[in-house]
Amino acid sequence: MIKLPFGVEINNLIDNLRSFSWEAADILLYYANIIKKLEQKNEILKNKNNNDPVTLADLEVNELIINRINQKYQDTNWEILSEENFKIESNYFNNVDWLWVLDPLDGTKDFIQGTQNYAMHLALNYKRRPFIGVVLIPEKDELWISYAEKLWCEKRDGSIRKQNLSKTNILKEMTIVTSKNHRNEKLKDLIEKINFKKTIVMGSIGCKVASIIRGDSDIYIALSLPDKTAPKDWDFAAPEAILKAAGGSITNIDNEELVYGSTDLKHSGIIIASNNKKNHKRICSEVKEIIREYNIYP
Repeated sequence: MIKLPFGVEINNLIDNLRSFSWEAADILLYYANIIKKLEQKNEILKNKNNNDPVTLADLEVNELIINRINQKYQDTNWEILSEENFKIESNYFNNVDWLWVLDPLDGTKDFIQGTQNYAMHLALNYKRRPFIGVVLIPEKDELWISYAEKLWCEKRDGSIRKQNLSKTNILKEMTIVTSKNHRNEKLKDLIEKINFKKTIVMGSIGCKVASIIRGDSDIYIALSLPDKTAPKDWDFAAPEAILKAAGGSITNIDNEELVYGSTDLKHSGIIIASNNKKNHKRICSEVKEIIREYNIYP
């Protein structure tokens, strides 16, 4: 059994994560409301990079979560890897057992576009594998928390939302959830060749994975082209933690576990998340065969 760092008690830690997360929700909802007003949108944007935008919401949630963890656990032997800080410092923390992995605002493009499909991701990795996962979806009043094999979804009033993973396990009968802002022609071709029953489009990997756990969708496929951008550790760590605890699975197309803490932190190639770990290997094999048959991916 994995033991948390000395002096850290799991129930107190979960209580703190709950408190930190709802504070973050207040910040995100505040800016989400402001950003609807066109004249104020430019005041919230902190850069002009359309491919990787940063907003005041990203920065304030980033600062909040890091400060709260550091204040509550001043002498604890762990580090914090944050998307926003990595852009400045590029610190990989390869030599630590315990590492927080934070994406203060996953789905920033959707956040700016007002689609409501954005989330905060926070995971505690142990020896480069997700151990605790937190996915906050403010617009749905959902806080997904996983610890080891336990998972629950809280609303702000403390009520619990039930999980409802679909039992659909035939590829062509599945509903796929796919990206709104990161689609490419290869992925589009793959989705068309598989001929899924239904396609749902939304941003944020956390939102997509939560949709699988709710039963709104069955499968998510991320396809990154060589030499192009790819999801990073902070995109997948927390969503993987909650999906695996729910009974789903997320791996590369060869059914191999995702590797965190690599040199570039990237998860390149093809990543598949599905609704049932017992069927996941077969689903991966079937997708791989379709790719081979139609020569879709390099």
